Amino acid sequence: MSPFDRAAARAANHVLRTAPLAMERLARHAGRTASFAVGPVHVSLTVQTTGEVTGAVPGAAHDLEVRIPPPLLPRLAARDEAAWGEVAMSGDMELAREISFIARNLPWDVEEDLSRVVGDVAAHRAVSAARTAHRWGREAALRLAQGAAEYWTEESPLIASRVKVASFIDEVARLENDLERLARRIERLG
Repeated sequence: MSPFDRAAARAANHVLRTAPLAMERLARHAGRTASFAVGPVHVSLTVQTTGEVTGAVPGAAHDLEVRIPPPLLPRLAARDEAAWGEVAMSGDMELAREISFIARNLPWDVEEDLSRVVGDVAAHRAVSAARTAHRWGREAALRLAQGAAEYWTEESPLIASRVKVASFIDEVARLENDLERLARRIERLG
Protein backbone atom coordinates (compact mmCIF):
# COMPACT_ATOMS: atom_id res chain seq x y z
CA MET A 1 0.00 0.00 0.00
CA SER A 2 1.50 3.32 -1.08
CA PRO A 3 1.65 6.45 1.08
CA PHE A 4 -0.79 8.07 -1.38
CA ASP A 5 -3.26 5.20 -0.82
CA ARG A 6 -3.01 5.55 2.98
CA ALA A 7 -3.45 9.34 2.89
CA ALA A 8 -6.35 9.15 0.42
CA ALA A 9 -8.08 6.46 2.52
CA ARG A 10 -7.66 8.55 5.69
CA ALA A 11 -9.10 11.65 3.99
CA ALA A 12 -11.97 9.75 2.36
CA ASN A 13 -12.90 8.01 5.62
CA HIS A 14 -12.81 11.31 7.51
CA VAL A 15 -15.40 12.77 5.11
CA LEU A 16 -17.42 9.53 4.83
CA ARG A 17 -17.81 9.28 8.62
CA THR A 18 -19.77 12.54 8.60
CA ALA A 19 -22.44 10.89 6.41
CA PRO A 20 -23.52 7.42 7.60
CA LEU A 21 -25.87 7.09 4.61
CA ALA A 22 -22.91 7.43 2.24
CA MET A 23 -21.06 4.69 4.14
CA GLU A 24 -24.16 2.49 3.98
CA ARG A 25 -24.41 2.97 0.20
CA LEU A 26 -20.71 2.28 -0.27
CA ALA A 27 -20.83 -0.84 1.97
CA ARG A 28 -22.94 -2.55 -0.71
CA HIS A 29 -19.76 -2.62 -2.81
CA ALA A 30 -17.54 -4.19 -0.14
CA GLY A 31 -14.48 -5.91 -1.55
CA ARG A 32 -14.43 -3.89 -4.77
CA THR A 33 -11.36 -1.86 -5.64
CA ALA A 34 -11.27 1.46 -7.46
CA SER A 35 -8.20 3.04 -8.97
CA PHE A 36 -8.01 6.82 -9.26
CA ALA A 37 -5.44 8.48 -11.52
CA VAL A 38 -4.94 12.24 -11.31
CA GLY A 39 -2.04 13.06 -13.58
CA PRO A 40 0.99 11.11 -12.30
CA VAL A 41 -0.65 10.31 -8.94
CA HIS A 42 -2.38 6.92 -8.71
CA VAL A 43 -4.46 5.83 -5.72
CA SER A 44 -6.16 2.46 -5.30
CA LEU A 45 -8.82 2.04 -2.63
CA THR A 46 -10.83 -1.00 -1.58
CA VAL A 47 -14.30 -0.68 -0.06
CA GLN A 48 -14.70 -2.33 3.35
CA THR A 49 -17.86 -3.94 4.78
CA THR A 50 -18.28 -0.90 7.05
CA GLY A 51 -18.50 1.43 4.05
CA GLU A 52 -15.10 2.89 4.78
CA VAL A 53 -12.18 2.48 2.38
CA THR A 54 -8.63 1.28 2.78
CA GLY A 55 -5.61 1.32 0.52
CA ALA A 56 -5.74 -1.59 -1.91
CA VAL A 57 -3.44 -4.56 -1.56
CA PRO A 58 -0.55 -4.18 -4.04
CA GLY A 59 -1.38 -5.99 -7.26
CA ALA A 60 -5.13 -6.15 -6.52
CA ALA A 61 -7.37 -6.17 -9.58
CA HIS A 62 -9.20 -2.90 -10.16
CA ASP A 63 -12.97 -3.18 -10.54
CA LEU A 64 -13.14 0.49 -11.54
CA GLU A 65 -10.61 2.85 -13.06
CA VAL A 66 -11.17 6.59 -12.77
CA ARG A 67 -8.98 9.06 -14.67
CA ILE A 68 -9.22 12.75 -13.74
CA PRO A 69 -7.22 15.31 -15.73
CA PRO A 70 -5.44 17.62 -13.21
CA PRO A 71 -6.93 20.85 -14.71
CA LEU A 72 -10.38 19.43 -13.90
CA LEU A 73 -9.76 19.36 -10.12
CA PRO A 74 -10.68 23.01 -9.40
CA ARG A 75 -13.93 22.61 -11.34
CA LEU A 76 -14.80 19.44 -9.43
CA ALA A 77 -13.96 21.14 -6.12
CA ALA A 78 -16.23 24.02 -7.12
CA ARG A 79 -19.00 21.48 -7.75
CA ASP A 80 -19.21 22.22 -11.49
CA GLU A 81 -21.68 19.56 -12.71
CA ALA A 82 -20.38 19.78 -16.29
CA ALA A 83 -16.92 18.74 -15.08
CA TRP A 84 -18.19 15.27 -14.14
CA GLY A 85 -18.77 14.53 -17.83
CA GLU A 86 -15.02 14.89 -18.40
CA VAL A 87 -14.04 12.31 -15.78
CA ALA A 88 -13.16 9.04 -17.54
CA MET A 89 -14.47 5.90 -15.81
CA SER A 90 -14.17 2.32 -16.98
CA GLY A 91 -15.03 -0.98 -15.38
CA ASP A 92 -17.79 -1.59 -12.83
CA MET A 93 -20.28 1.11 -13.77
CA GLU A 94 -22.52 0.38 -10.77
CA LEU A 95 -19.60 1.22 -8.48
CA ALA A 96 -18.82 4.22 -10.71
CA ARG A 97 -22.37 5.57 -10.33
CA GLU A 98 -22.22 5.12 -6.54
CA ILE A 99 -18.85 6.86 -6.17
CA SER A 100 -19.96 9.64 -8.50
CA PHE A 101 -23.20 10.13 -6.54
CA ILE A 102 -21.38 10.22 -3.21
CA ALA A 103 -18.68 12.59 -4.52
CA ARG A 104 -21.31 14.96 -5.91
CA ASN A 105 -23.56 14.96 -2.85
CA LEU A 106 -21.30 14.38 0.15
CA PRO A 107 -20.79 17.70 1.91
CA TRP A 108 -17.33 18.46 3.24
CA ASP A 109 -16.99 21.24 5.78
CA VAL A 110 -13.55 22.43 4.74
CA GLU A 111 -13.67 25.36 7.14
CA GLU A 112 -14.33 23.07 10.11
CA ASP A 113 -11.45 20.76 9.24
CA LEU A 114 -9.08 23.65 8.53
CA SER A 115 -10.02 25.32 11.84
CA ARG A 116 -8.60 22.34 13.73
CA VAL A 117 -5.21 23.03 12.15
CA VAL A 118 -4.99 26.84 11.98
CA GLY A 119 -7.80 28.06 14.24
CA ASP A 120 -11.31 29.36 13.61
CA VAL A 121 -10.50 32.89 12.45
CA ALA A 122 -7.72 31.88 10.04
CA ALA A 123 -9.84 29.04 8.64
CA HIS A 124 -12.81 31.34 8.09
CA ARG A 125 -10.63 33.93 6.33
CA ALA A 126 -8.88 31.30 4.17
CA VAL A 127 -12.17 29.73 3.05
CA SER A 128 -13.72 33.15 2.44
CA ALA A 129 -10.70 34.17 0.37
CA ALA A 130 -10.91 30.96 -1.66
CA ARG A 131 -14.62 31.51 -2.32
CA THR A 132 -13.99 35.12 -3.32
CA ALA A 133 -11.15 34.07 -5.65
CA HIS A 134 -13.35 31.40 -7.22
CA ARG A 135 -16.22 33.86 -7.69
CA TRP A 136 -13.84 36.48 -9.11
CA GLY A 137 -12.37 33.95 -11.55
CA ARG A 138 -15.81 32.91 -12.76
CA GLU A 139 -16.93 36.53 -13.16
CA ALA A 140 -13.69 37.47 -14.94
CA ALA A 141 -14.13 34.59 -17.39
CA LEU A 142 -17.71 35.67 -18.05
CA ARG A 143 -16.70 39.31 -18.61
CA LEU A 144 -13.87 38.20 -20.92
CA ALA A 145 -16.25 36.06 -22.96
CA GLN A 146 -18.81 38.86 -23.17
CA GLY A 147 -16.13 41.36 -24.23
CA ALA A 148 -14.80 38.99 -26.89
CA ALA A 149 -18.30 38.34 -28.20
CA GLU A 150 -19.02 42.06 -28.39
CA TYR A 151 -15.70 42.74 -30.14
CA TRP A 152 -16.24 39.95 -32.67
CA THR A 153 -19.83 41.02 -33.43
CA GLU A 154 -19.42 44.81 -33.38
CA GLU A 155 -15.80 45.95 -33.78
CA SER A 156 -14.28 43.25 -35.96
CA PRO A 157 -17.25 41.23 -37.21
CA LEU A 158 -16.10 37.63 -37.17
CA ILE A 159 -19.43 36.54 -35.72
CA ALA A 160 -22.82 37.80 -36.86
CA SER A 161 -25.12 39.24 -34.23
CA ARG A 162 -28.63 37.86 -33.82
CA VAL A 163 -30.09 41.01 -35.38
CA LYS A 164 -27.85 40.65 -38.45
CA VAL A 165 -28.67 36.95 -38.81
CA ALA A 166 -32.42 37.66 -38.54
CA SER A 167 -32.10 40.47 -41.10
CA PHE A 168 -30.20 38.17 -43.47
CA ILE A 169 -32.87 35.47 -43.14
CA ASP A 170 -35.60 38.04 -43.90
CA GLU A 171 -33.69 39.25 -46.98
CA VAL A 172 -33.27 35.68 -48.24
CA ALA A 173 -37.02 35.06 -47.80
CA ARG A 174 -37.82 38.27 -49.74
CA LEU A 175 -35.42 37.23 -52.49
CA GLU A 176 -37.06 33.81 -52.74
CA ASN A 177 -40.50 35.45 -53.05
CA ASP A 178 -39.22 37.82 -55.74
CA LEU A 179 -37.70 34.92 -57.68
CA GLU A 180 -40.95 32.96 -57.52
CA ARG A 181 -42.91 35.95 -58.84
CA LEU A 182 -40.38 36.46 -61.62
CA ALA A 183 -40.57 32.79 -62.57
CA ARG A 184 -44.39 33.00 -62.78
CA ARG A 185 -44.15 36.13 -64.99
CA ILE A 186 -41.73 34.39 -67.30
CA GLU A 187 -44.11 31.41 -67.54
CA ARG A 188 -47.04 33.68 -68.43
CA LEU A 189 -45.00 35.46 -71.10
CA GLY A 190 -43.76 32.20 -72.60
